[in-house]
Amino acid sequence: MSRRASGLKAWLLQRLSAVYIGLYAFYFLFAMLGGAAQSHEAWRAWLASPMPALAMILFFIALTTHAWVGIRDVAVDYARPLWLRLSLLSVVAVILLGSLSGAVMALLAAR
Repeated sequence: MSRRASGLKAWLLQRLSAVYIGLYAFYFLFAMLGGAAQSHEAWRAWLASPMPALAMILFFIALTTHAWVGIRDVAVDYARPLWLRLSLLSVVAVILLGSLSGAVMALLAAR
């Protein structure tokens, strides 16, 4: 893959994840205003439904992807020594993957 195609892929991932995050924010807001969070039991019942659970998992994946692309672009542009860039990206990758797995596990445990 050429360098230009790699930049286009990152740009597209950033835009698509931003669109999904925005759409999910509206969906979540309307679901909460519609009474999905009236009580703890109602919240768990809402999350036990397949569509809200899948939408939330996709939200966490989109959020992680969006953060990774943004941080990777900043690191590539501003972390000049290769060792610093690789160290920074490794730490960020571990944090993001840990956060994503924790969010998905919490969501699945709520079911």
